[in-house]
Amino acid sequence: MTSQASAHTPVNLVTGFLGSGKTTLLQRLLRSPQMSRTAVLINELGEVGLDHLLVQQVDEPVVLLESGCICCTIRSDLSSALRDLLGRRERGEIPAFNRVVIETTGLADPGPILYTLLSERVIQHHFRLGNVIATVDAVNAALHLADNPEGIKQVAAADRLLITKTDLAEPAQVAAVRQVLAQINPSAEVWDALQDPWDADALLEVRPAARSVMPELTRFTAATEDGASAAAQPYVKALRRHSEQVASFSLVLEQPLDWTAFGIWLSMLLNRYGNDVLRVKGILQVQGSDAPVFINAVQHIVHPPQHLERWPSQDQRSRIVFITRGMDHARLRRSLEAFCGARVAELSVA
Repeated sequence: MTSQASAHTPVNLVTGFLGSGKTTLLQRLLRSPQMSRTAVLINELGEVGLDHLLVQQVDEPVVLLESGCICCTIRSDLSSALRDLLGRRERGEIPAFNRVVIETTGLADPGPILYTLLSERVIQHHFRLGNVIATVDAVNAALHLADNPEGIKQVAAADRLLITKTDLAEPAQVAAVRQVLAQINPSAEVWDALQDPWDADALLEVRPAARSVMPELTRFTAATEDGASAAAQPYVKALRRHSEQVASFSLVLEQPLDWTAFGIWLSMLLNRYGNDVLRVKGILQVQGSDAPVFINAVQHIVHPPQHLERWPSQDQRSRIVFITRGMDHARLRRSLEAFCGARVAELSVA
């Protein structure tokens, strides 16, 4: 990543289905002194219960919290809200902030939000996407994923998944939810909100691509090979019924890729099947380059590729993880091989 991109203000997206614990998570984050230079964009302040945290009302939609965090309502579209925040910061009307956290509604598809962050020119010039965090209710995960494509998209788009309400769920339920989340999105870190140690910095940290790509094939292998305990099997089966069309699979390619050909192939794939290609993430060995290229796409949106300084391991083959809905994996593999002239050495399907 260039120094210019690093200077841009990171934007973290907090999403999750209705009742999955986004409000509780946000309240905990807002109490943290680590959020003192953070601007939070939420849909309606009253829904988050900020009264006990308020210190100063700057104007109708903007409040300052005791921790120093700035909270604003989104009264129009996201692009306008971010531009308004930027203008207020430059005019000195609000304290300087070095991070933005956006909390979505429970029924939000992350795709349009990511599109705004990655394609709107003014936004691109000042902000960059940090990461996507999704909350998942351990008790009601099967219900939330049943016939709710938004819930599936939230899980697929996430870099970090936070399982909530584990104190109200049976251990078998929690184990089953972990297993299914790993199958839907093997590239995401999965944390138990109550049991695993985490804080604002750990949750919102923008990880360098070299640290985030390589572990996912290990997690992918574990997701495809580890069987659930006998007690967890009923929950796993229920969750699989609700998300049976969504599957993850990974490709490992032997030969270096022609970057131009691969870019055209990926663009054509997302243009035609973007609604069903929920996530693409990988590290590529590119012809004519000793350093790898990190790619990341969500539905129709392709993040700017990152040219990494070095390979994070001795294995320098291209590795790509796909999360798709109702797609023929073998056909996609043949398409990639035919268009890019590269042989797929391994294909693993969850």
